[in-house]
Amino acid sequence: MLDKMDHIKQDLRILFIGFNPSLVSGEVGHHYANKHNRFWKILYEAGITVRQYKPEEDFTLLNNGIGFTNIVSRPSRAAEEITSEEYKVGRIILRQKIDEYKPKIAFFVGKGVYLQYSQRKKADWGKQEHSIVEGVIDFVAPSSSGLVRMRIDDIISIYKDVTKYCQC
Repeated sequence: MLDKMDHIKQDLRILFIGFNPSLVSGEVGHHYANKHNRFWKILYEAGITVRQYKPEEDFTLLNNGIGFTNIVSRPSRAAEEITSEEYKVGRIILRQKIDEYKPKIAFFVGKGVYLQYSQRKKADWGKQEHSIVEGVIDFVAPSSSGLVRMRIDDIISIYKDVTKYCQC
């Protein structure tokens, strides 16, 4: 059930969930490895990590209760390339991962990821009122991609909100 890009273990504080690996991440085997992705800066600025990590250090964050997975494992240039069949299969696998590993927080990096997973029509930023897997908080934040048309300070503020629900 685990994919080669997954960094997951039992009882994580936060499991970060993306759409799928970028082509760069798929090539190097590390999450958020595209030089235009602001993920690592956002985590640090939001107080989720104590320093700004590099993509090649992603697996070391398991020791800090932070893990990584995606709804779809196939790398692509853009999320628009993901097929409905891939989402259908990915949704089932992701639910099994969350149910088995029981992170405190399932953190969706992008509203679209959460909407695909939950099959809901809409979601607000932050903690969701109703979680999909009982006992796991669903948290939705903007994608960290440089393509997102949102001020980085606003994105950081949303990410920072997760610290209310875990010991970050």
